[in-house]
Order: sequence, then C-alpha cells, then structure tokens
Amino acid sequence: MPTACQNAAATHFLHEFWLALGGRAGDLAQVQMTGNGALASIFPVTDFASAAIAAAHLAVGELLGQTLGTAPAITVDRRLASLWFATSLQPLGWELPAQWDAVAGDYRAADGWIRLHTNAPHHRQAALAVLKTAPERDAVSQAVLRWQACQLERAVVDNQGCAAAMRSASAWREHPQGRAVALEPLLHWLDPGAGPDSAGNRSSRSSQEQTVWRGSRERPLQGVRVLDLTRILAGPVATRFLAGFGADVLRIDPHGWDEPGTVPEVVLGKRCARLDLRDPADRAVLERLLSEADVIIHGYRADALARLGLDANRRRQLNPSLIDISLNAYGWTGPWRARRGFDSLVQMSCGIAEAGMHAAASDRPVPLPVQALDHATGYLMAAAAVRGLTQRLNTGRGVQVQASLARTALSLMSCPQADASSEAFSLRNTADYATDIEHTAWGPAHRLKPAGQIEGTPTRWDFPATALGSADARWQ
Repeated sequence: MPTACQNAAATHFLHEFWLALGGRAGDLAQVQMTGNGALASIFPVTDFASAAIAAAHLAVGELLGQTLGTAPAITVDRRLASLWFATSLQPLGWELPAQWDAVAGDYRAADGWIRLHTNAPHHRQAALAVLKTAPERDAVSQAVLRWQACQLERAVVDNQGCAAAMRSASAWREHPQGRAVALEPLLHWLDPGAGPDSAGNRSSRSSQEQTVWRGSRERPLQGVRVLDLTRILAGPVATRFLAGFGADVLRIDPHGWDEPGTVPEVVLGKRCARLDLRDPADRAVLERLLSEADVIIHGYRADALARLGLDANRRRQLNPSLIDISLNAYGWTGPWRARRGFDSLVQMSCGIAEAGMHAAASDRPVPLPVQALDHATGYLMAAAAVRGLTQRLNTGRGVQVQASLARTALSLMSCPQADASSEAFSLRNTADYATDIEHTAWGPAHRLKPAGQIEGTPTRWDFPATALGSADARWQ
C-alpha cells in the first residue's frame, strides 16, 4: 500500500482534479491507489500520475453509474501509472526512433540556460536561422553562448520557432504570463449555449448518419465519435484513453507530418487519416466529420483554428451538441496565450527545471523524470470529454473545456516536496506488460498493462498502433 505521505499527495491531486472537472467530492471514495514506491523527483510525479489516471477512470465510472445505475469501484496501480507516463511500448526486435532531434536540448547562454525544441523541421530551421549556424550541436552551443537567454528565446519565437529560457518559480510568478496563468482555473468550462437536442438525442449528425450510442458496461464509449486534431503529446494521450473504452477515434494530420518517436506510443486504438486544411475540399471534409462527431479534441494554438475559419463559434454552429476540448501550452490569457510550446519548454519557463537543478545540486537544468505535464493534462482532457458526455445525457447540451500545460504545472508545483523516503521503482520487468503481442505498423511489441482498473469494465483497444495516414477520413 502507499505510504501516508503518498496517500496525502495523491489524494490532494485527485481532489483538485475532480473538483476542477465539476465532479462530486463523494465520488472520490470509489478510488483506491495500490503499490508503493515513486519516481525520483523533487515533485511528487508518481502521485500526480496516479491521480490524473484515477480522475479519467472516475469520469468513466460516473458515466457507467449514470447509464447503468451502479458506480463501479476503481483501482489505480501507482507503479504502472508512472510507467505509462514514460512509454507504454516495448518493441520486440526493433527500436523506436530517437525521441529528440540531434539539435534539441538545453544550452548554456551568456547569462543562464535555454532549451531549443527542434523536433519539427520548420522549428529546427527557425532556430538555426536566428543562430546563423549549421545543424550541429557543437556549433549551436557556441552560437547560443553569444546570446542572453531571454533575448534568444524572443528571437527564436519571433521567427516562428520554439524555445524557452530557464526561469525560477519566483521569476515565473512575476512574469506577465506567469501572473496570467496563476489566475486561470485548472480547466476552463465555458458555456457554449443550449444545444437543440433533448438528452441522449443525436440530431447533430445528419439524418443519414444518425446512430444510437450503444455503450455498454464492457465498452462504455462504444459508438462515441472522437475527432482527434492533436499532436505531441497531451492530446494524443487523451484520445488514446478514450479509444481504450470503445470510442471511435479518428486522428487527422496534414500531409507530410510525422512524429516517429511518439506515434507508435500514442496512436493505439485509433484510425489515422490525412487532410490539408488549407484546401477548401479537405476543409469541407473536416467540417462534415466535425458535424457528425460527439467529441473534438484539439491541440492547435489558440488562434490557429480561427485562422482556418473554424473558431469555437463555427464549431458550435456545425455541431451544437459538441463536446469541445482544447489545449494550449502557456494558458488561455496573457501575452503568451498563442505561443508555441511543449512540455519540456513549459518546465523551463515555469521553474520546474530550475528547482530540479538546485535540488540535485547540478550545474544544468534537471527536468521531471517523465513528461508529466503532457500526460497529466491528457488524462484531464479525457476526463473532461467523458464528463461532458455525462452532462449531455442530462441536459442535451454540449460543453467547451480548455486546458493548458502551464496551468497543469502550477498544480504539480503546489505540492512540491516528494516523499524522500519512498522506495524508488525498480526497472521495468516482464510482469508490467500484457502477454498479448501487439502487431504495430512498425513491428511486434508488448504494451504495458493498464494502470487503472474499473470493476467490470476492461480497458481494451480495438486496433494496434498504425501509421499516420493509413485510413480514410470518414467515420466507421
């Protein structure tokens, strides 16, 4: 069983998450955490992971209670929760590509540290153009040394790239964006207005496409259509979770886009298609898919869909009962609300990497042991989607929910002291993995056992991980 300190931290996070989701405090009694040990970190990452996964499962349990009359018991394994926050896939006879581009990483600047995120070719080119150097790590290191960290951050961002200077938590609290994020709720629940449906009616789909939500105890999200417009990493985690309970998840990517280091990890249970949203014909296809969806989860920057003519009002016009869940990196208010960002950059901006550096007595940034902001936010987005479905059963109305990595970071940092006496997790072993072989598009693999268990409702994915663009852009 978890220690008292671990129970307190996990309970703190789960209570915060569930109330932010609009849940009832009494529902928390359904959840039990099992297992001891923790990931080594200044922040209680294992408790954070366990609570986020528990919140998503609790939302499914609430939906089951709404439709079947009995709320099931939920168990979360702390060790497996921590492992899912790293990688769930163990290739057999092949290797995943490197997670990071050769240029990506932390660099010492003239007055501190900065992180360059260059995994996407256009982001790499944006940084190199500012630095006026070749794509070689030593050359980049020498070029970065000639810059003040915040000046280089600004120059790269202004050139449509991705970078973050390392700041302390106190500096972030005083920063205009840090102050803005501190005033935001963990999840923004926006009132989209009343939809035309009565509870459970699916009239937002065309008459030819109307179907009955055929969820059951075993597959509670069967028949739920989820439009996935997400990239690395939080959004894909959310839609992977929904697919595990039967949702029909259709991921849309632009032509030529790939995420070789993460796609096999996150496309489990999904069908993946491609559309060029700048092309009117392809955008019309997306609008049709959206009009027939139950849920959309998207990770575009705050203004990106609006520039494509698909702002929140247009999405609601196309589908009044839509469950609309969106993510950005740096919050929904403040001067950085439209800034490109990723988990590793937010850790640098908000003080996590600097706090880790001091705790480890290191001379360089020390991030979290896993990309916990991405994963935790992903499970919160999944939980929001399921809670939205539950609310729609009662009201016939859609919901709109916004999450951000920067606000999730504040939640983790609110409980800053990990249990130093906790037993560290051992290396992965065969007992952590399901016995079945998953035949992914890249080769055979084992997948971790699910970290959460809902009594009578197994987690099961209908498809192995498949390549981007391998399916047609249509609902099943």
